[in-house]
Amino acid sequence: MSGKQSQVNISRRNLLQFSAGAIATGVVTAGVGSNLIVPKPALAKDDNNPEKGLQLLLEGNDRFVKRKRKNPNQGYSRLQEVAKGQKPFASILGCADSRVPSEIIFDQGLGDLFVCRIAGNVATPEEIGSLEFGSLVLGTTVIMVVGHERCGAIEAAIKGAQVPGQIGSLIDAIKPAVEKSQGQPGDKVANACKSNVLVQIDKLKASPVLAELIKANKLKIVGGYYDLDTGRVSIVS
Repeated sequence: MSGKQSQVNISRRNLLQFSAGAIATGVVTAGVGSNLIVPKPALAKDDNNPEKGLQLLLEGNDRFVKRKRKNPNQGYSRLQEVAKGQKPFASILGCADSRVPSEIIFDQGLGDLFVCRIAGNVATPEEIGSLEFGSLVLGTTVIMVVGHERCGAIEAAIKGAQVPGQIGSLIDAIKPAVEKSQGQPGDKVANACKSNVLVQIDKLKASPVLAELIKANKLKIVGGYYDLDTGRVSIVS
């Protein structure tokens, strides 16, 4: 075989490792001049696994529901610490609804969560790319897609409302979930919201980057449903 005919075969795993290294190198290089220092992670090295990350989220939410918040990592010292770098333990794909602020409902602080918020918590290419970065480069071990009770975007999709501007793109992204939830007993909006969480999870799992991390047991993607009345996040499956 001639030199022109020979090809370099790079496996998906090697490609992902190369990409992660290249991105991380770029981040470190960019931070050299500003004394980039990664803050102490929320998870100890021995506990740096998806199940522990999910446990921390649920424990924080339980404190929030029971009015026993610790408000961790919210002081000035933490502000100074994370100004030099970040090491969040979990990523959240949540709705832009003002009533569902991730750091509050999960009782976390500065630098703990890598949060993407968009109406209807839909996984657009930009959101997926952000979450890929959060997991591959920053090292978050769990991604939770959080839908919520009485979501206006879900209600609009169910009604087939005519909306102006780019709002329609959000409705279109939610329609498949609405169709899947049709015929289910119970509240239509709640059913569609939970269905939408699962649809968006499927989109995330279709990402080669995230799929490889899941395969390596370095990442877990789960769904959550937030009750506006109680503050409780329940797992959607």
